Amino acid sequence: MKKVAIIMGSDSDLPVAEKVSTALAELGVPYEAHVFSAHRTPEEAAAFAAGARKNGFGAIVAIAGLAAHLAGALAARTTLPVVGVPCKGGAFNGLDALLSTVQMPSGIPVATVAVDGGRNAALLCAQILAVSDEALAAKLDALRKEEAEKVLAKNAAVEQKLNG
Repeated sequence: MKKVAIIMGSDSDLPVAEKVSTALAELGVPYEAHVFSAHRTPEEAAAFAAGARKNGFGAIVAIAGLAAHLAGALAARTTLPVVGVPCKGGAFNGLDALLSTVQMPSGIPVATVAVDGGRNAALLCAQILAVSDEALAAKLDALRKEEAEKVLAKNAAVEQKLNG
C-alpha cells in the first residue's frame, strides 16, 4: 500500500497532524510525518514533494496556518494528490489559511478540507488510495457503517427522551 505524507509547516501544527495520523493508523494506512516550511525550508519542501512518488507515497497532507502556502508549494512539485488542511490562528482565526490553501491557480490543484480538519484529510487520502485497494475500501465502508450506527443510536436516545 502507498504511504501518506503528513507535512506540517511548523511543529505548532502537531495537534492537527495527530488527527491525521490517528485516522490513518485506524485504517492501517502507512504514513510519515515531517516539518517543512514553504517559506523557511523551501528547497527541502520542494525536494520532498518532487521525490514523493518515487519514495512510495500516494498522497500528501499539507498542514499550515496563517499564509498557508505549504499545500500549493508541494502541489507545484508533484502530481500526487495534495490535501491542504488550513489551521486556526492569527488575526483571522484560520480564514486567511483557508483562503491561501483553497485559492490555487489553474493547473495546480489542492483539495482543501475544513480548518483544523485533519481527520477528513486522512479519510480523503484513504479514499484516494482505496481506488486501487479493495481491502482499504472495505475498511472505509465499515467505518461509514459504524459512524451511521452511532448517529442512529443517538437518534433513538433523543426520540426516547423527547418523544416519550
